[in-house]
Amino acid sequence: MNILYLGLLLVSILCVGLVDARWRLFLWADPRRALLVLAVGLAFLLLWDGVGIATGIFSREGNPISTGILLAPHLPVEEPVFLLFLVQVTMVLYTGSRRILQTRAERRS
Repeated sequence: MNILYLGLLLVSILCVGLVDARWRLFLWADPRRALLVLAVGLAFLLLWDGVGIATGIFSREGNPISTGILLAPHLPVEEPVFLLFLVQVTMVLYTGSRRILQTRAERRS
């Protein structure tokens, strides 16, 4: 059992969280709304994975960097952590991009 991938995902979540905290982009700007977006995004993507697994589109292959722990058939423990990271980084990039574009627009006017 190896926790390399899970560990890297958790470090990545922490690093994006630090960027978020520094510029108050997503979770630090509005925690209640951000947690709702994270929960809904994670639920949607897990449902998407569930459908993909049920239809045989997604399957799990063993690899040397994962824990090997499954939450359900073909659903490794790392998958929800990755999906949480995906939603988090998407929202931080979105809110950061909006802020940059808004600042540029304000400077021009």
